[in-house]
Amino acid sequence: MSWIDGPMLGFDTETTGTDTANDRIVTAALVFSTGPGREGETVATWLINPGVEIPEQASRVHGISTEHARAYGMEPAPALEEIAVRIVECLEQGAPIVAFNGGFDLSIIEAELSRNGLPTIEDRLGRAIAPVVDPLVLDRGLDRYRKGKRNLSTLMEVYGIEEPEGNMHTADVDVSMTLDVLRAMAKKHTVIAESDLAELHKKQIELHRAWADNFIDYLKRQGKTPDVNPVWPL
Repeated sequence: MSWIDGPMLGFDTETTGTDTANDRIVTAALVFSTGPGREGETVATWLINPGVEIPEQASRVHGISTEHARAYGMEPAPALEEIAVRIVECLEQGAPIVAFNGGFDLSIIEAELSRNGLPTIEDRLGRAIAPVVDPLVLDRGLDRYRKGKRNLSTLMEVYGIEEPEGNMHTADVDVSMTLDVLRAMAKKHTVIAESDLAELHKKQIELHRAWADNFIDYLKRQGKTPDVNPVWPL
């Protein structure tokens, strides 16, 4: 049996912005999946009071205002501790973390844990965070010449996943859709399911670096200053 048919833990965050070193997590979701479909999912979500103003632009994306987060959100430290414990438990059992643009989510939670005086996930594991499976990295690498956007909504269309009821850009819905996209992607690109998780993690490091190097070269040719991290996932 391929790992794609086994357990995996989907992870997503919604945040105050895109600066992983300084922005804060507002909502997070972990979806433990034992197989295709919602019936195989166990969902855990967190609403966090980030302790800073949530910019209007970020609120428009995820729908959480500063006032709502202050009134109903958990304090960061206990929420982050709960999230980290679950991620570590999953990785220690050999199941992968699945995250769309996972370098962002993993980077920001590691920064948040450090900011709140808590051990990072890498500290708890005593090693690098792995295995991680990132549908964005895989899509960029395995279908590199396809034109158009590569956000989650676009990949849902590309791989034949129907829009869910409810709002996209809530962390739990985004996670479930990411898991669906990954499974559909694995049917089209059989190398995903045929690789073991250690091989696939290493392959994604290579795919991301190749994409980043090409993108950096493109930006330089456009006279722009690249702000692209060639390292994945952290």
